[in-house]
Amino acid sequence: MRALNKTTTGSPATLRLPDLLRVPELETLSIAEVVGAVLGDDLPVRFTAYDGSAHGPEEAQHVMHLRSPRGLRYLASAPGDLGMARAYVSGDLVITGAHPGDPYTLMKVLTKEVTVRRPSPVELATIVRSLGWQNLRPIAPPPQEHQPRWRRIAQGLLHSRARDAAAIQHHYDVSNEFYQHVLGPSMTYTCATYATEDTSLEDAQEAKYALVHDKLGLREGDRLLDVGCGWGGMARYAAKRGVTVIGATLSRQQAEWAQDAIAREGLEDRAEVRFSDYRDIPESGFDAISSIGLTEHIGVRNYQSYFRFLHSKLRPGGRLLNHCITRPSNRISEHAGEFIDRYVFPDAELAAPGRLINEIHDAGFEVRHEENLREHYALTLRDWNANLARHWDECVAASDEGTARVWGLYIAGSRVAFEKNSIQLHQILAVKPTSSGDAQVPLRPWWSR
Repeated sequence: MRALNKTTTGSPATLRLPDLLRVPELETLSIAEVVGAVLGDDLPVRFTAYDGSAHGPEEAQHVMHLRSPRGLRYLASAPGDLGMARAYVSGDLVITGAHPGDPYTLMKVLTKEVTVRRPSPVELATIVRSLGWQNLRPIAPPPQEHQPRWRRIAQGLLHSRARDAAAIQHHYDVSNEFYQHVLGPSMTYTCATYATEDTSLEDAQEAKYALVHDKLGLREGDRLLDVGCGWGGMARYAAKRGVTVIGATLSRQQAEWAQDAIAREGLEDRAEVRFSDYRDIPESGFDAISSIGLTEHIGVRNYQSYFRFLHSKLRPGGRLLNHCITRPSNRISEHAGEFIDRYVFPDAELAAPGRLINEIHDAGFEVRHEENLREHYALTLRDWNANLARHWDECVAASDEGTARVWGLYIAGSRVAFEKNSIQLHQILAVKPTSSGDAQVPLRPWWSR
């Protein structure tokens, strides 16, 4: 960059930031030049700004345009994914070449081809001078953003009942109509299983429920507890096959929709979905428990109490199927990034599958099988993005444009993460052995893949 090639007196390592801000040779950069200084000259997308500046190839497929000073303040005051999300969700950063409901191609390019540079002290001083101190002061975020972690203490301690309820309601109580457009008729918000890449979303979700049902060995007359049951898809699938099911969810909207669906399908005598914390289910002696997409919200430090509770709810010989997103390594932080934590899953935590298996064993279970379905989740997210883009106007009407933008960004980014093995999806099948050690399972896997 022209301004960053000039020399200054003294060693940058010995200069303080206030000294650097007074160096007369430092020029003022345009907004696009600041972007170039941080992201490099080989940016695969084009960036333009309201000050008329531009950076990146003119022929680029994607153009990111910063429309306003408010967007600049979002970017400057929270560098990284949080600032980008704020500017994008608020509409201050607009993108051409990618539908807001399906920005996958852009997310893939940014993730794989863009590396953030760490500016030298002189470069940092130039950037700060160019942006101006006023743009480094945070302003109110878009209304879709959840409170930062430190402010959530007012809702209770981390993973207390009240705080968990607030986090679940933030994400799941958008509107049932919104979810119907994105998830499709199955209203299933978890990883599907695909026979081929061309399998429809509905068939893949039906196959996932069949896989869980068969792994658990459910038969007519059995009793199933489905914790974190969402809109009751698993409960209704099992009930149609003669299983008696209790489901629990902390989302009132989910519970109401699920009970209506149960009534429409004539399953009231076998299925019930309660607006309840799973810990408040008094019944026990279940033949099986399904936990599909709940462990992410439990908290890593609560795994042991969680699995011990589930163990206590099963009869001897009963089975547990735990299906959840995981980290590829225990060396990665269990906490979600700022964008996911503030806009999508507040307080969510992920661990590697080995940690889960250890905790399940230590709770008294015997693990019999596990498998990684991360490619299947990438395909599921592909289809959710397609639904969101196809029903964009309806989704905006059912929520608001900022919320719809959050979802487009989150789904596309998650798809990229599953494809590049930044996150995984593991199903773990475990059994509560009898007092004599009998696991009551066949010698070889008994379910169809």
